[in-house]
Amino acid sequence: MLTRYIFLTMALVVAAAASGQIKPAQNSAEFELGSGLNFMFNDSAYHFRIGGMVQPYVGYVQVSGSDADYFLNPKRTYLNFYGNAAKEKVSFFFQLNFSEMNPLLDAWVAFHPVEGLNITLGQKQTIANNREMLMMEDRLTFADRSMLSTAYSRSGREFGLFVDHTFAFDEVVVVPQVAVTSGDGRNSFGANSADVDFGGVKYAGRLDVYPMGMFAPGNNGQVADLAHEDRIKAVIGGAASYNTGATDAVGEGHGDFFLFNEDGARSLADYRQLYADVLIKYNGFSFLGEYVVATATEVDGLFASEDGINPLVPTQIGQFLSLGTGYNLQAGYVTRSGYGLDGRIFGVSPEFEQYSESLIGQNSGWSMGFSRYFKGQAAKVSLAYSSFDDPSGNSVGLGEVLFQVIF
Repeated sequence: MLTRYIFLTMALVVAAAASGQIKPAQNSAEFELGSGLNFMFNDSAYHFRIGGMVQPYVGYVQVSGSDADYFLNPKRTYLNFYGNAAKEKVSFFFQLNFSEMNPLLDAWVAFHPVEGLNITLGQKQTIANNREMLMMEDRLTFADRSMLSTAYSRSGREFGLFVDHTFAFDEVVVVPQVAVTSGDGRNSFGANSADVDFGGVKYAGRLDVYPMGMFAPGNNGQVADLAHEDRIKAVIGGAASYNTGATDAVGEGHGDFFLFNEDGARSLADYRQLYADVLIKYNGFSFLGEYVVATATEVDGLFASEDGINPLVPTQIGQFLSLGTGYNLQAGYVTRSGYGLDGRIFGVSPEFEQYSESLIGQNSGWSMGFSRYFKGQAAKVSLAYSSFDDPSGNSVGLGEVLFQVIF
């Protein structure tokens, strides 16, 4: 009886499939330059991608009064994995940079309970920095980030909890974001489990407003207007963060320095950053403006050594934390055939201008760049020249040629 039932069921399934009433799940695998190797399972209910990037790099740097130094290296060598389960509303991302001694960049898992809401746990690019630092390295216009970015942040990655939600009001789109992170940047637990974090946590928030609607798909995470927006689009943003007990100049490391109270116990200053930025695009033209203010608090009663003899004066905290202001203004144009021309001016200023030991010096500079995009950002060549001052006041010239292939 059981055997007869099984055969009957199989016959019905085969008949239904033959008549088109039951369709087998569709699976696929395809590779495209710039999009990686993509696997789709169960009618795209599950998506898995393997991708990466290589950036061969040639450049030279010349400091006034010295001979030029030339270099050739792989500036960035990325390998990443992405997955998404639509039914379970879960995604993950894992990325390594094999051009660095500590390669782990991103490692997170996200839950998407409703459309527009993302709850992410792990190590990723923080929301607390300027807009250029929100962009992946394969989407940058120049080979290097601006002086503002490099003075007040490093990789921009942090470990913690991130929440963002997208709200649409007709054409106006508002994206509030919050984060609670370790305050010690990426790889925050150190070389082993005994190398714990120092200080407290970091609280951050960002608000982005798109008054004329979102950018075209794929055009949001980069400065260049490769999509040639058919009408003016903009995003106006601001970010603020409070790092309780920083032991790194920009709060992206741990144990780089320690401060103490009068009893010789560790007692750290708090580090604060405030950013404002705007990105505008139209018909191939783009403009990026950014500004930052970085300050410290809880400095009173701190000592640089455990003996508790000489307390820090307020200006001396600039010797440990990157304090001051900075700006970055960048404009460019890219043709529909993929030729781009960009320029930027940038500068930073210390909070205590009269204190010569400050980590942030009075520096400024400019960059000019030319790019040839062969398939969007998937394959491009960038040439750039930058001129700026180093912390000692010497004039520095930097020439760069960068090749990029995203696979």
